[in-house]
Amino acid sequence: MKNVMNQDKWDSLVVYAKEEFDVEEHKTEEIMDGMGSIERIVFNGPLGKIMLEREKKPLVTGRKVIASKRIGSDVSEELEYSDSESVDTLFAYKWNENMDDWEEMDADKFADISN
Repeated sequence: MKNVMNQDKWDSLVVYAKEEFDVEEHKTEEIMDGMGSIERIVFNGPLGKIMLEREKKPLVTGRKVIASKRIGSDVSEELEYSDSESVDTLFAYKWNENMDDWEEMDADKFADISN
């Protein structure tokens, strides 16, 4: 599940995780050809191994459909992005030992944890 995030809330959450838990990984990677980023922190807490991701990308302001009237031609969509506004989203995952994979959790549980 996702939750809206902002820089102050994310910073508080990262500081809290680093002070209270054993952090295994904390890194940021670019997405969308540098227009956005994903910051990820993985730590061991009371619920087990947890991964929180903050996805920051520009706000989609419009969509342009590119199509041809020819039979069998491809249809594509071009997104238009804001230069000044962005969307921050929090995703939370718990490591599932049985599936050997990350399982999505309710991000609301973490959004206000450091307050």
